[in-house]
Amino acid sequence: MANNIKDIDKNYVKIKEIFSSRYEEVGGYDFYRYLFPNNQNEGEYSDKYEKPNAIYLYKDNKDEGTERTLRRRIMLNDTWEEDYMNYVECNCSTLCSGLTYRHRRNRLENAQKMNAMVFDLDAVGEDELFNLSARIGREPEAYRSLPKPTFIVMSGTGLHIYYVFKDPIDLYPNIKLQLKQLKYDLTFRMWDYKGTSKEKTVQYQSINQGFRMVGSINDKYNLPVVAFKVGGNVTLDYLNSYAMKEENKVDINRPFRPTQYTKEEAKEKFPEWYQRVIVEGDKNAKKWNIKRDLYDWWLRQRENILGGHRYFFLMCMAIYGVKCNIPKKEVRKDMLEIFDYLADIDHSNPLTMKDLYSALDVYDRGYYNFTINDIEKLTDIRIERNKRNYRKQDEHLERARAVQKIDYPENEWINKQGRPVGSGTKEELVKEYIEKNPDDNPTEIARALNISRPTVYKYLK
Repeated sequence: MANNIKDIDKNYVKIKEIFSSRYEEVGGYDFYRYLFPNNQNEGEYSDKYEKPNAIYLYKDNKDEGTERTLRRRIMLNDTWEEDYMNYVECNCSTLCSGLTYRHRRNRLENAQKMNAMVFDLDAVGEDELFNLSARIGREPEAYRSLPKPTFIVMSGTGLHIYYVFKDPIDLYPNIKLQLKQLKYDLTFRMWDYKGTSKEKTVQYQSINQGFRMVGSINDKYNLPVVAFKVGGNVTLDYLNSYAMKEENKVDINRPFRPTQYTKEEAKEKFPEWYQRVIVEGDKNAKKWNIKRDLYDWWLRQRENILGGHRYFFLMCMAIYGVKCNIPKKEVRKDMLEIFDYLADIDHSNPLTMKDLYSALDVYDRGYYNFTINDIEKLTDIRIERNKRNYRKQDEHLERARAVQKIDYPENEWINKQGRPVGSGTKEELVKEYIEKNPDDNPTEIARALNISRPTVYKYLK
């Protein structure tokens, strides 16, 4: 490990020398002044924070020894100089995204404007930096060319690439989705194994992702986070021109998806929605009632996770916990139990307990509708879609039992005591059923065989 740390330090010094010879270094205080010029003054904001402001997370020494890892603070213009020195500069753990938020929490649902789109590029050495520099600023049609960024930040072993917009992008719900697709597209274009990164697997991140703050310290390697000014501010059209697929470009002229119904028609067609949203004023996305089988299934996927996706596996574990109504304490307990297993997976960046608690912050209702495609992108785990041909569970089970009845008209597959013919164990019973019904989940198997779900889990592998 000692040699590895020496190599990291040596690489860091070399990369910084290259950047210093080409670009102007920018301190953290000025960096965030540039990134967020329209933060409010302390005396201007209301209790509800009607106007959007940047929000950052920082470690407070008074929380040492507690489960609380980071505190949240609003970035305000007239207090920023003092706040930067007190909470960010030389702090070993700080995070800030490129978005501004209304209210006090940096949830995606509260995000109001995107001031900068930020990309994370891990494991960048001298060769990778040479390739990256050669691709930056070339015409979009050129192979693997990249738009010229506003800033490049040295985060430790990798780089954070900042594209600061000339005019911040209004984050209407449909625009958030479009920006996510554009970021995924450009991430794939930027992250080139053995070209721009030594890491093989692409790491996709949400538009709300927080990044180590300029002026703080990377606590994993005790290295300062420094920024360099590379180019000017960019337009959305400029970034769009580098999208690899036309459908991944952002069209700000369609911020909303127009409704097909008037309120009266919606009241007639969707009375439950009308009562909840229009009458009661509850505009939060409705939560699906999902059983815990999905959460339990995700826990078993840890065997398929690769080093660069460990944090996102934990993050999606919290998301599945929210989806399946698993108590947060239970999710935390499960994370702690599998932490050592994940930490042992080889990667250039170690997994820390701070990563775990950061992932647990995603246990939030704003992620109820996080999609399968998003989870696949973040974790590089293929998720098989439901193969019931759009049938409901009860109908699917009824059909499965009907097929079983055709194959075994006299119920030969089970004896009078409810145990399988042959070895007399439940293991063969489960295995035989799975062979004939490979798409059924553990709950469906348990119901069909009239056995407990823990028994099904025992033999599922």
